[in-house]
Amino acid sequence: MSLILVTGSAGLIGSETVRFFADKGLEIVGIDNDMRAKFFGEEASTKWNRHRLETEISGYTHTDADIRDETAMQSLFSRYGKSISAVVHNAAQPSHDWAASDPFMDFTVNANGTLVLLEMTRRYCKDAVFIFTSTNKVYGDLPNTLPLIELESRWELRKHSYAEHGIDENMSIDQSKHSLFGASKVAADILVQEYGRYFGLKTGVFRGGCLTGPSHSGAQLHGFLAYLAKCAVNGTPYTVFGFKGKQVRDNIHSHDLVNMYWNFFNKPRCGEVYNAGGSRYSNCSMQEAISLCEKLIGRSMQINYEANNRIGDHIWWVSDVRKFQSHYPEWSYKYNLDAIVGEMISELQERMQ
Repeated sequence: MSLILVTGSAGLIGSETVRFFADKGLEIVGIDNDMRAKFFGEEASTKWNRHRLETEISGYTHTDADIRDETAMQSLFSRYGKSISAVVHNAAQPSHDWAASDPFMDFTVNANGTLVLLEMTRRYCKDAVFIFTSTNKVYGDLPNTLPLIELESRWELRKHSYAEHGIDENMSIDQSKHSLFGASKVAADILVQEYGRYFGLKTGVFRGGCLTGPSHSGAQLHGFLAYLAKCAVNGTPYTVFGFKGKQVRDNIHSHDLVNMYWNFFNKPRCGEVYNAGGSRYSNCSMQEAISLCEKLIGRSMQINYEANNRIGDHIWWVSDVRKFQSHYPEWSYKYNLDAIVGEMISELQERMQ
């Protein structure tokens, strides 16, 4: 038996991983204790998605456990041992706003939990591929020092080495303001690299832009595009924080990201790092995303603008994914921005019927 262990399995990237790898014929063991509901309230609970996985995926086994619990993780890893072909680690506290309210919780989930999983992998299935969902927040607010120019609906970058393709993996992660969330993810990010470089584990770090898709339980503090689509469909007011709503995000569909994971799983490397976002292929400002949602629902949204931005927020982020493409030339995008938002709104409208 060969199986994939997926943390955060009922979340956006976790559930996409379950479905994608199950479609390839692999058995899946999921770990998810719905901490998202604790972080963001019941509206962000992933119970609905867990139920879908358990009823729709025949080779899926769910485990309600905390990745920080060494005893629970040791029991799980020792049970399956060398039959574990990969650990796809998505579980996290994902909001830099929330992190400031409980730094201990944020750090133990993001950093300590990652350490527990890495050590269990080293002890019980050292030949398994370890894939980590990191974040562009490891770069802190250093991208805000780029020579950005203000256009009518967005901030943009011109006449710079990052202008054509986006920001690559050589940008420093040092000496900038990260938010406490960014700091805890830096710790986890470096740990995953180190277990690859020091112990020789097959580890890959994927520094995501805005990760999105119809399985995202969007909340005000996390998942801007999913939450924006939810507000558009439900008629709920949406608040934009800072930068006149012209801040730019690249958006990658969960399918496209997990397809990256699949390619890495089949040809793994040790301690590798990739920027993994929508790149120049799929990006938008807040204003542009709002306009797209309004076009799709056929009415105006109620938008409120707050002058103050969130601490550590990026003004402009576009990922350069050419490093990954050079290592895995068979990978390509399936979803552009219009397809991403259109799919989310259609699914939300179906759920309301």
